[in-house]
Amino acid sequence: MVKVTSTEPVLHVDVARLTDGEREELTRLGALSRDGDLLPCALPRHLAERPPVPRKAVSSPAVLNEAYAYARPSSFSRAVSFDIGDVTMLLISGTASVDENGETTHGGDFRAQCWRTYRNITNLLDAAGMSWHDVVRTSCYLRDIERDYRDFNQIRTAFFGWLGLEPLPASTGIQARLCREDLLVEIEAIAIAPRNGGR
Repeated sequence: MVKVTSTEPVLHVDVARLTDGEREELTRLGALSRDGDLLPCALPRHLAERPPVPRKAVSSPAVLNEAYAYARPSSFSRAVSFDIGDVTMLLISGTASVDENGETTHGGDFRAQCWRTYRNITNLLDAAGMSWHDVVRTSCYLRDIERDYRDFNQIRTAFFGWLGLEPLPASTGIQARLCREDLLVEIEAIAIAPRNGGR
């Protein structure tokens, strides 16, 4: 059995509060021994043969805090970029009307939340050396799609027209409960640009 030392990362869970189902799954995952001890994460076998694709987290702290900085931390990056051949791909996580302190802005004002969401994404794109002209796909989550889709589409059409986007990004509109009750819209984006700015 692998013994945990203070320098090996282990799962941070309260073993005494685990359900039977959690114990079973964590044991099968290799994070918990059959005796109930937390185990360090074993390195994936493929790391001996090849490293993962290099990637970096992208953030824009002047307008949007990091997800892990919330009072109840969330474990994701705002955006991640990586190179594939001659291009750089940027994956932007679901982004909403949240400010640099992690607070919701424009509570109850759907239209203002849309504009703040677009501003946040614009800044994330800029931090990666990209713009909306590099965006190829968006996924748009609305808390109440029947009530708000007309306003959403009107704002999106005005914004993309102002930017002069051609062709427009592929997109999907989805009704969803968002991570906070006061958030009314959240958008994910995928952008692709020539690697190193095309140089």
